[in-house]
Amino acid sequence: MKNGQVIKSAETGDIGREMELVNSYSRRQLSADEVYIFSVALCDNDIDRDNERFTVEALFELEKLFVGKTGIIDHNPTANNQKARIISCCVESVDGAVTALGDQLFRLTARAYIRRTEGNSELIEAIEAGIVKEVSVGCSIGHTVCSICRNDMNSPMCSHIKGREYDGALCYGELTEPKDAYEFSFVAVPAQRSAGVIKTGYKEKDMEDICKALESESEVTLSKGEVDNLREYIAQLRAESEYAKAYKTELDEKLRKALISNGIELDYSVESCVLRKLSISETQALIKALSKKERRAVSQLCENGADEIIGNTEFRI
Repeated sequence: MKNGQVIKSAETGDIGREMELVNSYSRRQLSADEVYIFSVALCDNDIDRDNERFTVEALFELEKLFVGKTGIIDHNPTANNQKARIISCCVESVDGAVTALGDQLFRLTARAYIRRTEGNSELIEAIEAGIVKEVSVGCSIGHTVCSICRNDMNSPMCSHIKGREYDGALCYGELTEPKDAYEFSFVAVPAQRSAGVIKTGYKEKDMEDICKALESESEVTLSKGEVDNLREYIAQLRAESEYAKAYKTELDEKLRKALISNGIELDYSVESCVLRKLSISETQALIKALSKKERRAVSQLCENGADEIIGNTEFRI
């Protein structure tokens, strides 16, 4: 069992989307007033009290496995103990936080809901008061890799013991290749020190974060506010694209005139192909270069003309 903390979070601003997720599990349509939605830090990549740690890759695997899993009390898998259900998960980096090994701290955070009933009111109040805070997760792991010899700690190839030091290096087990996720449970003492209810509000992704997420191969979940921001950003890009097209057309015409002024005449198809491939900055640079060449030619012509005038004047005298 690996542990976390409940996160007492503020409203996400995307209650509509979250209620859609809630109602994908309920048999009847529930309203927002009928459920209590909260955030849970299920586990992270730091070394826990069992001298084990999830790899970041394992956290991303668990991100998919924990969606839809139930929340119970003290790992007692009975129907009466089922209190919550996870509706979404994501792996996030914790700003300014590092693991005991000095690595960037990553944690698996989930959004879960509890039905607002008389029987659940005490649990909800305890979460709100910060009394019920710690949680533990139950999952199946494929391998526990020894940090010293890099062999599976359950195989004859490894003789090291977790928690001991070997030549000054702490031995711990890296939990890799998750096979399944069973549940998360409200407990008193979690193995992972930072797992549990999180007392921070939901931070919407800025446009840079959204773009990075979309570039990744992982499934991306956006809040309504983030979707609205993305739509606005796309609309702005389209508007700028239309402006850029008009500006490029204007530059192409200037470049055609500059080519003609410099005695360069191209076949229409060749000219069109060249102009189409040039970027705005390349077109501007070429216009500037041709303008300089044209000014030098005019300057030389004026100088030569002045000499001829002086010569002719002297001849007349």
